[in-house]
Amino acid sequence: MTQAVTVTGIGKSYRIGQLFEWQLRHTLVSWLKNPLAALKRNHTDPFWALRDVSFALNEGEVLGVIGANGAGKSTLLKVLSGITRPSEGEARLRGRVGSLLEVGTGFHPELTGRENIYLNGSILGMTRAEVKRRFDEIVDFAEVETFLDTPVKRYSSGMYVRLAFAVAAHLEPEILIVDEVLAVGDVMFQKKCLGKMNDVARGGRTVLFVSHNMTAVRSLCTRAILLHKGHLELDAGVEEVVERYIHHAAVELPVFVDTADWPRREQDNLKPGLRIQSVELVGVEQRAILTVGCPLKIRVKFTVSKNLPETVFGFVLKSADGVKLMECRSGMDESSRIRSLSPGEYVIETNLPELPLGPGYYSIDLGARCEDGGLDHTPDVLSLLVEEPQAIDNLWLRRVEGVFRIRSHWTTPETVI
Repeated sequence: MTQAVTVTGIGKSYRIGQLFEWQLRHTLVSWLKNPLAALKRNHTDPFWALRDVSFALNEGEVLGVIGANGAGKSTLLKVLSGITRPSEGEARLRGRVGSLLEVGTGFHPELTGRENIYLNGSILGMTRAEVKRRFDEIVDFAEVETFLDTPVKRYSSGMYVRLAFAVAAHLEPEILIVDEVLAVGDVMFQKKCLGKMNDVARGGRTVLFVSHNMTAVRSLCTRAILLHKGHLELDAGVEEVVERYIHHAAVELPVFVDTADWPRREQDNLKPGLRIQSVELVGVEQRAILTVGCPLKIRVKFTVSKNLPETVFGFVLKSADGVKLMECRSGMDESSRIRSLSPGEYVIETNLPELPLGPGYYSIDLGARCEDGGLDHTPDVLSLLVEEPQAIDNLWLRRVEGVFRIRSHWTTPETVI
C-alpha cells in the first residue's frame, strides 16, 4: 500500500524568551542596557515542542492525533502543512494537502467569500474549472450564500469556520489536515462536519485529525497516535491510544481540592454569603480512580458569613467531552432540606451508594444556591477515572455498551404453559 505521509525523526525547537530583534538599533539598545541579560537570552537552552517523532500513514487512513495541551499536536500539524520548518528530521507528503488549523487559516480578510474560495483552490493547485465544479457544494455546505460577496473580515467566527471547513473538505485534497475544527460552531454544524469527514474518509483520502473530543476520534479514525511532552508515546489502534490518554489524564487526579483561592467571577457580585472552601472524595486514596459500581462520597467544607434562607447544594457529573450526564441536589427529600444557615463553618456530604457510570474519564461541577438568588459555583472542581474491576465475578459488571451502568430488576423466568 502506498504511503501518503512519512514522518522521520521530526523535531521542532524554540528558544524561550529569546527576542528576535532584527533591527540593528533595537539590538544595540538591548546590549547597551543590559549586556548580561542579552547574552543570557542568546544562550537560552532550546525548548523542544517535538522531538524524534516518526510514523507513516497509508493512503486512505484516518489518523487521530491526541494528547494533552502542550503535547505538540498543533506543532506537528504545522510542520506537516508546511507552515513551519522542522529543526530536525523530515516529513514527506504525497499529494495535495488541505489544512484547517484554525478559524480562517489561509483566508485573506479583504477578499470576499467567493474570492477566497478560488484563492484557496489555487493554493491547492486546482484549476479554476475544478473549483467552479465544486463551488455550489461549498457554498451550500457553508450556508453563507447571502454574504458570499462580502469581505470575510466582516464574517462572524461561525461563518468563518463554516466556509473554511467547506473549502478544505470539498476541494479534493489527497491529504486533509484538521485541527480542532469541531471545537467551534454549533451542534448541528459539528454533526455536519463529522458527516462530511466520514464521507472524505470513505472516499479514500488521507486524514490527520486532532481533537480532544474522544467520541469524534473513536467514530472517525482508523488509527491514532499519542503525543506526550513532544514525544510519540504510542502508535496503535484507536481504543488502545484513547485509553492510554485517559490514564495519563488520571495520573495526577487529586482526591482533595482546596478552593479558597480559586477565582470567583459572576458570584462575586451576588455576595451570597457562602463560600465553598474544599471538596474531597471520601474513601479514595492518592488518586481519584474508582471502579464501576463502587460508592461515591463527596465531602464539602464551606463557610457562611451571614444568615441564609433555604440553600441547595448540587453537583453535576460530566463526560470527558463536557456533556452533562446527571445532576444530584440536596433537598430532593425532606430529610436533606437545608432550611436556613447561620454564620459559621460547615461540612456537608453526599453519597451515591453505587456509582452508575461505565469506564471513562469524568469531571464534577459543584455549586450552592440560596433562596435569595445568591450562589457559589466551582466548575470542574474534581475529575475522576472510572475503571472496570480487576476481577469481575459478577456477570452484570462485565463490559457493556453505554455511559451508564445501572442495575435493572428482572423477574425469575417462569415456564409458559
